[in-house]
Amino acid sequence: MEPIKRGRDAPIFEKLRLEVPNPRQREFFLSTARHTAYGGARGGGKSYAMRRKLVLLAMRYPKLRLLLLRRTLQELRENHLLPLQSELLGYAEYKKEERTFLFPNGSRLTLGYCDSDSDILQYQGAEYDVIGFEEATHFKEDWMIFISTSLRTTKKDFEPRIYYTCNPGGVGHAYIKRLFIDRRFREGENPDDYAFIPARVWDNRVLMEADPDYVKRLEALPEHKRRAHLDGDWNVYEGQVFEEFRCDPAHFADRLHTHVIDPFTPPEGWAIYRSFDFGYAKPFSVGWWAKDGDGRLYRILELYGCALREANVGVRWTPEEIFREIRRIEREHPFLRGRSIRGVADPAIWDASRGESIAETAERFGIYFEKGDNRRVAGWMQIHNRLAFDGRGIPMLYVFNTCREFLRTVPTLQYSRIHPEDVDSDLEDHIADETRYLCMLVPMLPEGPKRQVTPLLLDPLDRPVGGYSVRTEWRENEN
Repeated sequence: MEPIKRGRDAPIFEKLRLEVPNPRQREFFLSTARHTAYGGARGGGKSYAMRRKLVLLAMRYPKLRLLLLRRTLQELRENHLLPLQSELLGYAEYKKEERTFLFPNGSRLTLGYCDSDSDILQYQGAEYDVIGFEEATHFKEDWMIFISTSLRTTKKDFEPRIYYTCNPGGVGHAYIKRLFIDRRFREGENPDDYAFIPARVWDNRVLMEADPDYVKRLEALPEHKRRAHLDGDWNVYEGQVFEEFRCDPAHFADRLHTHVIDPFTPPEGWAIYRSFDFGYAKPFSVGWWAKDGDGRLYRILELYGCALREANVGVRWTPEEIFREIRRIEREHPFLRGRSIRGVADPAIWDASRGESIAETAERFGIYFEKGDNRRVAGWMQIHNRLAFDGRGIPMLYVFNTCREFLRTVPTLQYSRIHPEDVDSDLEDHIADETRYLCMLVPMLPEGPKRQVTPLLLDPLDRPVGGYSVRTEWRENEN
């Protein structure tokens, strides 16, 4: 970025001259990628970097239109509005009714928020050269995608861009993780457009000097929270439902201490299951599973009806289209061809109040289901039971690494704010739903400590009235 020319409004320039960004913040300031994310652990100085980045852009490029967003109005006010009013006092004019700062060169920095589905409508039809999502993982994926459609410019000397600051966790975790951490791109997404700059508390020299005990407080957190907040581990975060889930590529082959494994053809003697959650406007989900002789489940194949590049939006297939595709897959796929398949589904598909039920439609295609047990909390506990590792590091549920939609959605689910023991049903929980239907169909108890027992032989002469028997009873040791 070229130096900004100073005029008569010297205080703001003097303040900028005296500021010394840390190396990671400097990378963020210099990034011109179309999408740049800066984040990871807590205390990395991300809020300051986002605010300062947009101010520098507004000062550098005349007539730039910039939008800075936080999830709630209160967060926006405390983290950006009040600091900017102080920092830009005497330099940029503040329009209270628009929450907009007007710069001398004609640039406009607008501050906004998005805390509900209706809030995104205020950005419909707007045009911005730069958008900044502060704490981006607090925004739903579809909100970010919708607001991003406002990114367009007619300027010849400036490429439009979006900046994100973020920590692991939140409703937008899966979206940010897919693009910037896992770097799994869909059709139409160019990998060269995405840059990620990790942030750690150790990068923030100002914080470390002002509060040297901050790291110790992070180190004292429980393991999963410490990994997220101190180490910036995107595989675990606060509020995660299935925090025990592990995906370790180093163990895809030996299957130890990981739930994700390399695919293989299930042996002939294994039982095969199909789990189903119907959706039309929302995605439908079909999972195929194998069960070995020990009762261990393997997710071997999936069909997920989600619209391309639209989170939690269904492909709007009719039941006939869904079951026709299921029938084709089960006839042709080598994992399933010629196998007897036991199906389980959401009991709602048996509702015939509006004519033929979805279950009856399935039967016309030769696809049969049993009614699933729809107790949500009990179903989640069954998944937890299966995800638990035994002493050797072996769980009772594995997922083939080809089941990408399971890996995208299930590990990132969060608890509901209203029902703390339940999954937030506003999230993309359709694959998790059909998984719990199956786990409730073939339930297992959590494995407790082994208890030793000793046989107690009763006297054979101690006969019941009316006959003779030898009874053997088992007494559990108390120790």
